[in-house]
Amino acid sequence: MSATASDFARAAAPARWSKIVGTGSFLPERVVSNDQLARDLAERGIETSDQWIVERTGIRQRHLAEKGVTSSELGFEACVRALADAGVDASEVDLIIVATSTPDFVFPSTACLIQAKLGASNAAAFDVQAVCSGFVYALTTADSFIQAGRAKCALVIGTEVFSRILDWNDRGTCVLFGDGAGAVVLRASNEPGVLSAKLHSDGSQMKILCAAGNVAYGEVTGDPFLRMEGQAVFKQAVTVLDKVAREVCDEANVSLDSVDWLIPHQANVRILNSTARKLGIPLERVVVTVDSHANTSAASVPLALDVARRDGRIQPGQLVMLQGVGGGFTWGAVLARM
Repeated sequence: MSATASDFARAAAPARWSKIVGTGSFLPERVVSNDQLARDLAERGIETSDQWIVERTGIRQRHLAEKGVTSSELGFEACVRALADAGVDASEVDLIIVATSTPDFVFPSTACLIQAKLGASNAAAFDVQAVCSGFVYALTTADSFIQAGRAKCALVIGTEVFSRILDWNDRGTCVLFGDGAGAVVLRASNEPGVLSAKLHSDGSQMKILCAAGNVAYGEVTGDPFLRMEGQAVFKQAVTVLDKVAREVCDEANVSLDSVDWLIPHQANVRILNSTARKLGIPLERVVVTVDSHANTSAASVPLALDVARRDGRIQPGQLVMLQGVGGGFTWGAVLARM
């Protein structure tokens, strides 16, 4: 099922490859089942149920951070685990990129906060904001740094505390999201790792998924909560995930049949299943964690990757496709040899 090395030729070969050599993840301790959430929402006069949520989303539970827990705290824990998995010391890291829509502060960046916690004094650090596509955007950026010889060892992190920006009176959104973090260690390599990547955006679609509030003159202006047009997002997501998957395979000169594992953004099980069917990828080769994590935005892809590596599904040498789609509207994919 996996492609051979000859299949990995790019139109123009990079000066060097980047390769994922370690993964890590971290979830808040508090687990909230659909039944518990339904009881909590009932106290607000909002009706929902485990059956209603599962049938529409596939979500059965989510992890929610306690008040005051930040994205940098979750991201730091994921990094510690990723570095240990890779056998890499923080002093070897020369680039840290964090994907998040829920940063600790306006500034400094969440990446700088994590850099300080790690003691990674040799690393440049910055954030990327592409919502649920954020990790794919960050991974592509780190790959470009390594290809260009600007970095040798990067930490790429997706971390979110989306519970901070949810309207708990809006049943259509508050049941969908959870908190968590995932991270990968990306190193320069003489062997094929990241084979291809494609990023896209369409700002004209911003209203279908946004959190349009901001802080100005010491006050919150606009709507500070996440808002989503569910049907529009579903239609757009399935369309663009199908297209971008074919683009990265074409660029890497491999067939979709060669992909061992598809790891899409974990938004909704119906989006995952529809995307897999359009691509002709069997559902047993799709990594699904949305049932236990819900939608963790930029954290969802690295969380799912780490879960599938640690439970033994993803093996060294296998071909993995990582996909993101989210507000902006943004989407992208990375094809990588593990």
